[in-house]
Amino acid sequence: MKDPTTLDARGLLCPLPVLKARKALKPLPDGAELLVLADDPAAVIDFPHFCTEAGHALLEQSERAGHLEFHIRKGG
Repeated sequence: MKDPTTLDARGLLCPLPVLKARKALKPLPDGAELLVLADDPAAVIDFPHFCTEAGHALLEQSERAGHLEFHIRKGG
């Protein structure tokens, strides 16, 4: 699989990181991956919930260099 598309949502507050991720995922084919960079503390709650509700897989959630990373695979 090719490298994931990256969405930099740092500096945005809830609900904008999730809304931008939803918009970024929409044109991607099922199975495509999106890497979201965020620094909103609420993102650790928002992204798992968003993925569950929308049918996407949250492949990895981590903290790196002062921001959070969410690796998402688009579901169908």
